[in-house]
Amino acid sequence: MDFLAAGTLAGFAAQGAAVHYLILTDGSRGSADTSADSAELVKMRAAEQTAAQEAVGAASSRFLNYTDGQLEVTMDLKRDIVKVIRELKPDVVITFDPSLLYYAPRKFINHPDHRAAGQATLDAVFPLARDHLSFPELFEQGYEPYKVKTVLLSNFEKQDFYVDITAHIDDKVAALAAHASQMPDMASTEAMIRDMAAKNGAKMGAQYAEGFVRIDCMK
Repeated sequence: MDFLAAGTLAGFAAQGAAVHYLILTDGSRGSADTSADSAELVKMRAAEQTAAQEAVGAASSRFLNYTDGQLEVTMDLKRDIVKVIRELKPDVVITFDPSLLYYAPRKFINHPDHRAAGQATLDAVFPLARDHLSFPELFEQGYEPYKVKTVLLSNFEKQDFYVDITAHIDDKVAALAAHASQMPDMASTEAMIRDMAAKNGAKMGAQYAEGFVRIDCMK
C-alpha cells in the first residue's frame, strides 16, 4: 500500500484525518534471502510497517497475520475486514484493484495476495459491512452496520482519479525506505516511484500525483 498510496495517506494525515493501515498477511514468505527465517520476517515486517506508518503520520497499523502468499477470499477474511470497517467507520477505503492481474509495460504480475485483499475488501465494503444480518455475531457484539462513502482502488493501468502528492513525495519515499527488507536497492525504487508519480502528475497538472479508480458508493 505504501508503494501505491503513501503520498495520498500522508496528505490525508496532514489535513487532520485519522489514517489506519489494515495489513492482512504476515510477510513471512516474501524474501529472496535463502537464510531468512519466517518467524523473524514476521517481526521485521511488522516493525517496518510501523515505521512506514510513522513516516506518513498514520494513527495505527493493524495486523491480521494471515499466512503470506496464501491469502484467499474467504468469509473469515471478509468478516475480519468488516469488523474493522464497522469499528473505524472510514470515509475512504483504499485497497488494490482485484481486476489487475498483470501490467506488462512494467513487467509486473500482480501478487495473488493483492488480488485477494482487494476482492475481500470490496465484498466487505459492499454489502457485508452495510447489512446487520451479515455476520450477526458482530452486530450482537456492538459492531453497528456502516456504509463506506468512497473506495479508491490502486491500479497501474486504469485510473480516473488523481491526488496531488507533490508536498508529500518525500514522505512516500521515507515510508518505502522503512520497508528495508523488501527494498534492497532503494535508489532504484525511489527513481521509479518518482517517475511514476511525475507521469501521474502530468495528467492533472501537478509535479507528482498518485492515481486510483474512484468509486463513490451508493447511499
